[in-house]
Amino acid sequence: MKKVLVIGGGGREHAIVDAISRSPQVGKIYCAPGNAGIALQAECVAIKDTDVEGLKNFALANEIDLAVVGPEVALAAGVVDAFKEAGLRIFGPSKAAATIEASKDFAKQLMAKYNIPTAAFETFEDYDAALEYVKKGSFPVVLKYDGLAAGKGVVIPETLEEAEETLKDMLLDDKFGKGKVVVEEFLTGPEFSFMCFVDGLDVYPMTLSQDHKRAYEGDKGPNTGGMGAYSPVPIITDEDLEFSLEHVMKPTAAAMVAEGCSFTGVLYGGLMKTPQGPKVIEFNCRFGDPETEVVLPRLETDIYDVFSAVADHTPMPELKWNEKVTMGFVMASKGYPGDYEKGYEIEFPEDLPVRIYHMGTSYKDGKFYTSGGRVLMVVGNGNDLQEAHDKALKAVESIKCDNLFYRRDIGWRVL
Repeated sequence: MKKVLVIGGGGREHAIVDAISRSPQVGKIYCAPGNAGIALQAECVAIKDTDVEGLKNFALANEIDLAVVGPEVALAAGVVDAFKEAGLRIFGPSKAAATIEASKDFAKQLMAKYNIPTAAFETFEDYDAALEYVKKGSFPVVLKYDGLAAGKGVVIPETLEEAEETLKDMLLDDKFGKGKVVVEEFLTGPEFSFMCFVDGLDVYPMTLSQDHKRAYEGDKGPNTGGMGAYSPVPIITDEDLEFSLEHVMKPTAAAMVAEGCSFTGVLYGGLMKTPQGPKVIEFNCRFGDPETEVVLPRLETDIYDVFSAVADHTPMPELKWNEKVTMGFVMASKGYPGDYEKGYEIEFPEDLPVRIYHMGTSYKDGKFYTSGGRVLMVVGNGNDLQEAHDKALKAVESIKCDNLFYRRDIGWRVL
């Protein structure tokens, strides 16, 4: 039986662990660092996801057959490179290939060079020059911090005052660190998440999903890491999907090969269906969170075989998806994505007919407690979106905790 190490400790990693646990080939799953919910399905190991040396040594000592990387911080730290140098099998892109997410500017320059459809943009290091450029344009405008910012580095100011404040945060006060800012035109249309398994030039599409980035109902409030998602996405046509595969995902994989940083792992395209057709909002170098929690429950193919095919550069088994529709609601700590308190007890009713993925929980003396901004993702399935929505929402309403909030309108664009 195979031994697998999943690196990370959020809802995405819980969904990955859950999917691996369905493989008849896998006998033991470790997760580093994991969380209280993941501990119900895997042995959690107290190693940080950026402790490359610690993770590598653990994998060698425990004869891990395959490692799977969840978070971008671990990829940007070079965990894949270190594992490969040590002769270990690992699923995920190299540090060089992870730059497609770690640098917004790199991704935009790549798209410009290879004619991949995206919003018009300019990149700035100087505050005054950036402000001058913004003043000449129209509002709203999109401002992106160049580096990793845990899903919080994108701001969409509606006014010049807001833009000034944001540019000050990013370029003068180094709120996210020292870095550049990408200024982009604001695109309109429904967004969708298109994740593909990629091995160099080979691109294998997953089923589509749609995330809800804003904190509050009606898509109001600040951007978050995601407040809920569903799959599939009925407002995206087969033609949109075909265009996105042939003109976005495949050319991007080919561009990475041409640039000498061939991509292996999950390439995530955050796309928007604009009046001119699908365009790229952003690329990520890993599974999306919370999209993974609604996509992987629909995968019927043994995921160990899928990860192995990419890691070993061997032919991919056919990806089979079930016909069920999935929808998930994120339960977050009050105050998120700003400051929030931790340590509130969570009470779960027994035998809920949903999947519950833990994003930020701890466990002590037989009780679960909140320990993060996003705490739980509750995923229902059904024969249609309404059934999945109702099942998940009913479960969410039955979970007791004094300090959690959630959006009730996940899927509103299609319901």
